[in-house]
Amino acid sequence: MPKAFVVGHPIKHSRSPLIHGHWLKAYGLDGSYERIDVAPVDFGEFLRGFSARGYAGGNVTLPHKEIAFSAVDRRTARAQRVGAVNTLWLEDGLLWGDNTDVTGFMAHLDASLGAGWEQAVDTALVLGAGGAARAVVAGLQDRALKRIFVANRTLSKAEDLVRDLRPGSRVALETSAWEALGRVIPHAQLIVNTTSLGMAGQPPLALDLAGAPRHAAVADIVYVPLQTPLLAAAAQQGLRTVDGLGMLLHQAVPGFERWFGVRPEVTPELRALILADIEGAR
Repeated sequence: MPKAFVVGHPIKHSRSPLIHGHWLKAYGLDGSYERIDVAPVDFGEFLRGFSARGYAGGNVTLPHKEIAFSAVDRRTARAQRVGAVNTLWLEDGLLWGDNTDVTGFMAHLDASLGAGWEQAVDTALVLGAGGAARAVVAGLQDRALKRIFVANRTLSKAEDLVRDLRPGSRVALETSAWEALGRVIPHAQLIVNTTSLGMAGQPPLALDLAGAPRHAAVADIVYVPLQTPLLAAAAQQGLRTVDGLGMLLHQAVPGFERWFGVRPEVTPELRALILADIEGAR
């Protein structure tokens, strides 16, 4: 019976067991998926020993993604670009790492905005410079955009991201000071928040969208609450919005296929299940 996991610290908030449990039941598969709380000091030992405990692989969440990147034997090209690993599996005795946040974000963007959305987007603005921002920028680099701005309150982190992802990029990568966002927003047909601002318990993301292009789209990777203050402000401006839940659902697809041998679908039923759980936890 294949066994998989999500590992993090803390981990009790993770919805991944609910997602994978739904798919195991839906496809009639004999398998399991569980949360495992591992402190950073013990994470290296966990990676060396999980196969002996019968696990085929698993997901990695905060704060272990960068450590996992350094610890695996092999990485996919997109994990190498992002510098973080969120999906693990064993292959020919080697520990592999991938970053499915890249494909998860882009799959949800495609599903939300429709095929060919990038034809109307020359410039994107990504807010934040952490691991999620790196995954978003890496995904957008593969599309027919001309320019991506990265803005962060600590400008040096945005500069590090651009430096790391610029080599070989067909898309121009530039940084923007947080204080200069008012000059960038009028040129951005896609705006993506990858920070924690707007998340339940965090301050809202105060962004003046009045100058945004009329056909712009605004995405937020925060999914609690589902409609963040940023998305509410975008809707008031008549802009298209993309919530954060779809990224969570779509990033889970490649790992499930890798461990259990079936490529699952992100369905309205699954989305409703996770939404109900989020609402029930409030």
